Formats: sequence, C-alpha cells, structure tokens
Amino acid sequence: MLRIISGKYRSRKLKEVDRELTRPTTDKNKEVLFNTLGQYFDGGKALDLFAGSGSLGIEAISRGMDYCDFVDKETIAVKTIAENLHNLKVNEKVKTIKKDVFMFLQETDVKYDLIMADPPYKLDKYLEMLDIILSRQLLKMSGIIVLESSNETLLPEEYKGLIKCKEKILGSTKFSLYEYKKEGNLWK
Repeated sequence: MLRIISGKYRSRKLKEVDRELTRPTTDKNKEVLFNTLGQYFDGGKALDLFAGSGSLGIEAISRGMDYCDFVDKETIAVKTIAENLHNLKVNEKVKTIKKDVFMFLQETDVKYDLIMADPPYKLDKYLEMLDIILSRQLLKMSGIIVLESSNETLLPEEYKGLIKCKEKILGSTKFSLYEYKKEGNLWK
C-alpha cells in the first residue's frame, strides 16, 4: 500500500493500480524526490503524467500545490486516482483526465509550475515529451520538470533551453529534474 509521505495528508494510505499495468514510485523514492524539490510548495499548478495511482500529484497537493491535473490513458488508473482523491476529499483541487499523455500535451493550454512524468521505462519518449512541453510553453519560467526513468536511461544535461539541474539515482530508478536555463540557476 502506498502512503502520502508529508504535508496535509501525511500518512494517509493510497490505493494502488494493478501492478501489471503500472510501476508505482516507492515511498522511499517519493520522499527523496520531494526532499530534492524543496519539501513544500507555496501554491502553484502541478501536472502528473502517466499518473497511475496519482501518488506523485497527490503528494504535491499534500505539500502545498494548489491544483493538479492527473493524466493517464488506462481506465483502471483513472478510476484508482478518482477513488484516492475522493477518499482524501480533494476533488476541488484536481482534474483527472483519461487520455494519451502526448495527445493531452498537444491539446492543453495550461501552464504548470511542476510537471512530473513517470512513463513506462520501455516507452523511452522523454525528448518527444520535452519537445511538446517546450513548443506549447506548458512550463512556467520558474517551473520544474521531473522525469522518472530507468537508471540506465541517458538524458541530456541541456536540451533546447532546459538544463538538468539535479539527477538522483535510487536503485533502478533515476529522477532527472529540468528547469529553464537562466542566470543563477536554482541548483547549479
């Protein structure tokens, strides 16, 4: 059973999606990721792509994000997210979207402070995802993109105006954090 690590909903349990369809981010990895991001947020909009159970987006809301869109194309995942959100009573701060992630990114006009993507590792379309996010200007100038991948996946240090500001390897998982390249980057 997954749980919320910190914030308003700390220690609350989350329902998981059938493990054959998803690979949930472990509680330990989620804790390291959010400690790396800065622990707590002072509002903002988050996007949880390939959302599965919604664990990452729910953690962001628990830690202070004002709003989160959850996107997954699997019916069972969308139902699980909806159930988790209902149990926490956070329905007014969220939107659950049953759609292919790439189609969603091509259609939305929302600008996000935090974009998290945890695709199936074998999909390996990280750069395509970044291309759409950048071309559609979906990341706010002060925003962060988190890509969860296999620890063997090689992602560029810089990409079309983005800089990899942090990278964390935890067992077989790698988190790559990107932000816009600018004078005095956050973590470099």
